[in-house]
Amino acid sequence: MTEPLTPRARQIVAVARELLEQEGPAALTMRRLGERLGIRAPSLYKHLPDKAALEAAIIATGFEDAAAAFEDAVDGAADPLAAFTVAYRAFALAHPHLYRLMTDQPLPREHLPAGVEDRAAAPLQRAAGDPALARAVFAFAHGMVLLELTRRLPPGGDPEAAWQEGIAAFQARTRTAERSDLR
Repeated sequence: MTEPLTPRARQIVAVARELLEQEGPAALTMRRLGERLGIRAPSLYKHLPDKAALEAAIIATGFEDAAAAFEDAVDGAADPLAAFTVAYRAFALAHPHLYRLMTDQPLPREHLPAGVEDRAAAPLQRAAGDPALARAVFAFAHGMVLLELTRRLPPGGDPEAAWQEGIAAFQARTRTAERSDLR
């Protein structure tokens, strides 16, 4: 795991995330980031060793924000599984470039702060109550989000209806499991 970032490194990461969110991944270069900060690109390496470290730090901020959104959605929800999927979709659609950075490549776990990934996963684990179901819900939500972000749904396809069908299937699975637990 990584050491905590200095205040200046946190500032650099925040500006880099803004750049990513506003202009997309192609704009996320050390040169472009240096321009945005008003410094020369080589000066960035005093605070972050390389672009991979910068991306890992941005991913960590994404996990922190996602975790907070998922916790808020799930905690106290009448239907935590549905609440999680709604929050997951909302986060991804509100932050498409960040979401893709977080999910389109192998996750640099060795460069993330300890516990940040687990915190983001915990609300889904609680909502699902079963690790296999949690992975299935994650796979469904991730796949649906990617279909929306890449505009790969068929013309006239209703993503909302597909989301509702998927959630209903998972809800039926949890109701069946709850009934068998009562026996």
